[in-house]
Amino acid sequence: MKKIFLIGWKDVRLAFRDRAALILMLLAPFALTVGMGAVTGRFSGSSSSGISNIPIVVINQDGERLGNALVELFQSKDLSGLVKPTLSTDIAAARKLVDDDKAAAVVIVPVGFTRSIIPAAGDVPGGVVQVQLYTNPTAPTSVGIIKTILEDFLGLVETGRVSGNVAVSELLKHGLIQVSQAAQVGEQIGTSQADSPEQNALIQLNSTTNSGAAISFDTLAYMAPGMALMFLMFTVSNGGRSLLAERGLGTLPRLLVTPTSGAQILAGKVFGIFLTGVAQMLILILSSTLFFQLKWGDPWGVLILVLAAVFGAAGWGMILTALAKTPGQVGAAGSALMLIFGILGGTFVSLDNFPDWFRTLSKITPNAWGLDGFSTLAMGGTLADIGEPLLALLVMGGLLFGAALLLFNRKGLMQG
Repeated sequence: MKKIFLIGWKDVRLAFRDRAALILMLLAPFALTVGMGAVTGRFSGSSSSGISNIPIVVINQDGERLGNALVELFQSKDLSGLVKPTLSTDIAAARKLVDDDKAAAVVIVPVGFTRSIIPAAGDVPGGVVQVQLYTNPTAPTSVGIIKTILEDFLGLVETGRVSGNVAVSELLKHGLIQVSQAAQVGEQIGTSQADSPEQNALIQLNSTTNSGAAISFDTLAYMAPGMALMFLMFTVSNGGRSLLAERGLGTLPRLLVTPTSGAQILAGKVFGIFLTGVAQMLILILSSTLFFQLKWGDPWGVLILVLAAVFGAAGWGMILTALAKTPGQVGAAGSALMLIFGILGGTFVSLDNFPDWFRTLSKITPNAWGLDGFSTLAMGGTLADIGEPLLALLVMGGLLFGAALLLFNRKGLMQG
């Protein structure tokens, strides 16, 4: 273990002595974050930093319990600083506001939405009527926030619908009600859930931190981790490149003739790549916190997410190293992968603006999972809320490291 640590620590010191590497590891992501923050008005000097008063138009054609609840949600005190809703009945005029860049989105609650979820006695069963969302492609971050609010609301509605169906089925199964009473009982259960204080309390946006301070979504909280994750791919591929470079220079063969085993050397090199990536991420996080007062969220959540993200990214770095024949190939492939993963992972444009197949494809990148976790934490989430991104990153890293190890053994890379 001591030999592994010493090899890894040596590589970390070498990485931070390389001026060219430091530029791409720290200066480039920091500068790009500052530039994009300036473009979005993050440094305009306004007393209200981040996104606020997102203009949306709400058209409630339903006019019943659930449609009214959604309108009340957008007009609630909890969302008063985040969204600025306008009620309308003219769909064409509302869409024109979006097309003219005067609104971020139009939310349309169609006729029959409530009845499709909570049918009244005598209603003919049918499919669920969908809420419609017309969005502005030039406001991806604002649209992403509106989609999140809607998805939370609709998820809660769906949970209530399923609960009602299950309850009615169980009552019928045990003979506690007759078939003719099922519709009436279902309506009563749905109405009871919609009216209960506990249910209404759930249909809210979590807008407070543990200290009780209000949260406003900061655009920099999306850009900064996106840039850090993208340039993390350079760091891990650069570490792999150094492994092949040492073999070409003869440093690696000299290590292999010492009592240090090939497995220890490989573990030390991987440990060094991991430590360098963690140091890079933490430096960027601390510097953005210090200079921009950026709130990353729950410190323990941020730390553990950094470790998982670096682990997942390092797995890709090892795969590149195992497949390449020369250090130059690793460098070229690493640069290409850095940009491809940056685009796929949503560094430049929110993934909410892409089709389903693109969002599915993005899951192969540590960038998408990392951004998901960092955005959740920035919006007030805790470690418990980022379990899925953490698991995905750990599984990704484990599978990639396993595949890289098989390739290393097949190529005899650590055998002199």
